Amino acid sequence: MHGKGRDLNKQIAENTIPDRAVEGWSSRIGFLLATVGAATGLGGLWRFPFIAGENGGGAFVLLYLVFVILLGMPIMMAEMAIGRLGQHSAVGSIRRLVAEGRHARVWQSIGLLSVFIPFFGLAYYAVVAGWSLDYLFLAATGALDAATPDASRRAFQSYTTAPPRQLLLHAAFIVMTVVVVSRGITGGIERASRIMMPALFVILVALAIYNMATGAGAEAADFLLRPDFGKITPEVALMAMGHALFSLAVGVGMLITYSAYASPAYRLPSAVAIIAGANTLVAILAGLAIFSVVFGYGLDAGEGPGLLFVTLPVGFALMPGGRIVATLFFLLVVFAAYTTTIGMLEPVVAWLDEKLKWGRARLAWLAGAGAWLAGILPVLSFNVLADWHPLGGIRLLAGKTMFDLYDFFISTALLPLNALLIALFVGWALGTRMTGDALGLGSGPGFRAWSLLLRFVVPVAITILWLKSW
Repeated sequence: MHGKGRDLNKQIAENTIPDRAVEGWSSRIGFLLATVGAATGLGGLWRFPFIAGENGGGAFVLLYLVFVILLGMPIMMAEMAIGRLGQHSAVGSIRRLVAEGRHARVWQSIGLLSVFIPFFGLAYYAVVAGWSLDYLFLAATGALDAATPDASRRAFQSYTTAPPRQLLLHAAFIVMTVVVVSRGITGGIERASRIMMPALFVILVALAIYNMATGAGAEAADFLLRPDFGKITPEVALMAMGHALFSLAVGVGMLITYSAYASPAYRLPSAVAIIAGANTLVAILAGLAIFSVVFGYGLDAGEGPGLLFVTLPVGFALMPGGRIVATLFFLLVVFAAYTTTIGMLEPVVAWLDEKLKWGRARLAWLAGAGAWLAGILPVLSFNVLADWHPLGGIRLLAGKTMFDLYDFFISTALLPLNALLIALFVGWALGTRMTGDALGLGSGPGFRAWSLLLRFVVPVAITILWLKSW
């Protein structure tokens, strides 16, 4: 380990590290709530249920849990170590560590990807987040009360094929995000997380209990929690591996950025365990709440991406107290999406603040406006540009709209690539001893297990996932 690395670790231990770029979290609970909120978004409430439904239920869930532990948590710890050592934005932290250790400048691509990915991720993620805002209004006003399978599908198509409506919803969600981020760490992100995350858990637990009691709770639990090992295939394993990375927000810059704001007194390994555990708990509770409705009212568990917005409204219309349940459910989805979009915008604003020094509020609005403009093509992919497949000449990308291309390049191509680079940088370039000291792991079995996973298991597994995805 380089002498400068030892000096940096000493500064961290003594809480004297210089050049802290921004304010920090006011408390450990604030840090945890904000980080859990950023990681627990539509991945848990929208993506997890429909992917589990399409890939064998309990078999998928079992593999997902394994990959969260073996892949997701080691990379989360690596990203948090970068943030703690670097004490700046994702770009600034990587640049600092590369300079401190005199490493190859190619590693700086991690910082650039950790800004590029959340920026364009926000641009298309806010499209689906806007749908949740739309459906919250529809549920609260009773517009979903009489939903039938055909009517629900037609309604969803009519909503998404209306460009002005979709552009407005997309803009509304980004504006909501900018308002919070512009107010800073403690006054904006932390304050919002302290309100939304407890509310999210209360609503989710209440919905899971009510839906299981009034629907097919036992069947939902059996589907999600009892693995059928005959359904475990290489394809299901790859889906579980990919979703474990996606759902924990690894490789998107948020963990690096949020950890840079964390006090050296916060134990990051325990924070990782809490964040991963809370994320998994949200996904399973959401699955129980959703599949209790699906099985209780004879709906299709393998509906796919339309499960949340096409299938569930039908179940809500049939169940007792359906309007209240639907309203609470889509409020839950809005909260989950909101905390995630905040976590996507912050790495971009933190980087801009280091470069331009124009003031957080102005830069938040600048970044938000850019994300809205970048999201126009994905928004129009469901209406006026639905038949436009710009890279249709490439076999792998044939038939993909702009929304599909954004999702493919961000989620399938760049996110696993950045996670792989982070694992290699921390595991081999920086060295796990240096970063392990920053995490407070010592030299015991926990450190050795993390080092082994990060240096060998994680790179091999992500490389296999990445190559298979192409």
